[in-house]
Formats: sequence, C-alpha cells, structure tokens
Amino acid sequence: MPLGSSELVLNPDGSVYHLNLLPEDIADTVITVGDPERVKQVAQFFDTVQIQKSKREFHTCTGTIKGQRITVLSTGIGTDNIDIVLNELDALVNIDLTTRTIKDDLTRLNIVRVGTSGAIQSDIPVDSFLLSEFAIGFDGLMHYYDSGPIAYGDTIAALVHHTGWATEKPLPYMVKCDAELEKKFDPNRIRFGCTLTNMGFYGPQGRILRLPIADSDLQDQLASFNFRGLQLTNLEMETSALYGLSKIMGHRAISMNCILANRITGDFSKNPKKVMDALIRFTLDGLMVPA
Repeated sequence: MPLGSSELVLNPDGSVYHLNLLPEDIADTVITVGDPERVKQVAQFFDTVQIQKSKREFHTCTGTIKGQRITVLSTGIGTDNIDIVLNELDALVNIDLTTRTIKDDLTRLNIVRVGTSGAIQSDIPVDSFLLSEFAIGFDGLMHYYDSGPIAYGDTIAALVHHTGWATEKPLPYMVKCDAELEKKFDPNRIRFGCTLTNMGFYGPQGRILRLPIADSDLQDQLASFNFRGLQLTNLEMETSALYGLSKIMGHRAISMNCILANRITGDFSKNPKKVMDALIRFTLDGLMVPA
C-alpha cells in the first residue's frame, strides 16, 4: 500500500521534505555534521563537487574522493533533527518516491557523524579524538520506535541504580556502533569510548548559568560509573539517535568525536577549527581504506 502524503512528505519537485534531496543526490557513504558551516570544512577535501543543496539547517554537498562518491550533510543540533535526517536519508534509498512504496531490495548506508564533544573523564585530553563504541541516550527518542535489536538491559539497569535516575525522565537506552565501520579506524590512533547523548546543552548536560538544575551531582555520578569495566567518556547531542535509528533501519553508523572540552578539568580547546580539520582528514582517510 502506498504511503500517504501526510506520512511521506515530498516537495513539488519530488524531493524529500526537509532535506530537499532526490535519491540521486546522495552517496552510499554520508558524513553528518551538526554545523552547516562544517559542510564546507569537510567538502574542502573533496576532489570534485557534484551536488550542493540546502534548506533550513540542512546543507548537503556530494562529491568524490579518489573516485569514490561521498556526501556530507549538516543535521543541526539534537536527536530531534537526527530523527528527521535518518528517516529522510532512508526514504531516499529504500522508498520509491514516485509510487510511495517500500522497495523490495534495501540499500544499506554508511553514516558517519563527525562532531564535537565534551569529556567527563579527567584523563581524556582536550583536542583528542574519540570513536563512540557505545552510545547511551538520555533523550527518549528510541522509545517511540519498535527498537527490538537494541538490548543492553544490564548496563542500563546498573546506570539507573547508580544515578538514582528519576522516574519522570525517559529511560536511557544503549546502542553499539557498527562493527564493520569500527574496523576502519586504528585503535592505536583513536580512543574508543561510551558516549552519552542528551537533548540539551545546558541543564541536561549539567551546566548552570542562571537556572538551577534538578540533578546537581549527575555529572559526578556519570563520571564515577563503572559497570564490568565500562566507563562513560563524553557528552554530546546526536550519537544515540544516529546509532539507534541506523540499527533498526539496517544502516551502518559510527560517531567520531573531537574532544573540545574536558568538563572535569575545565579545559577548552584553543584552536577548535584546526583540531576539527585534523579529525575530518583522519575520518576521510579511514573511510577511503577498505576494511
């Protein structure tokens, strides 16, 4: 049965509603960045540029590196935006937009987030790189989907107990990165960690400006968590949704983090752009090498 026009919303030219893209506009490997300006920062390393489109905060550039087609797309900040981006990317490759029907043969995308993050362990230095081997979501997004393949109940139960997690908050969920993409990156050159995703930058991440927060000791509780050797390493705002949606849609996903701040030591990067350029180059080099 065809999907209704209120479910699969398309623009007059047949492109998906928010991203303003047609199926031929994207490659099978998609780099996602939060900041629209970072699209140009990634595309500067392309050998050729084929497509450039934008709508709202969603800016897209598709080109080639060493003959391999690749797309970079800005998502904006937050798991709510990741919900839009992942569903519309999946629609571009797995739904026939003309007939509005799901294809019999599904395409698997490689989706790689390249973003910034703050460490919550004192031994993770500013300007280092971290690959999110696991992501734990405090945002609640995956509770709106039938997320059967996602199951790390013991870890989540231990985290809930350790933090005294308030029942009025969404239950955390946990997802692992894609093992095949993970193999592309040398563990001797990048730290692997367990990333926490929350839906806000200030109160949800324990920052206090003018408003008091409900859990003033949450950051310390997260930093001290250790379950069967697993520690929590960093905080950001997209990875859990990227991993969760990719997992249930059948796509591959990893998240590459540039540690710009250490919340424990109070340090912040003195040259964020230079460090981000280095992470982009490192990520592209890894993606261009067969696993």
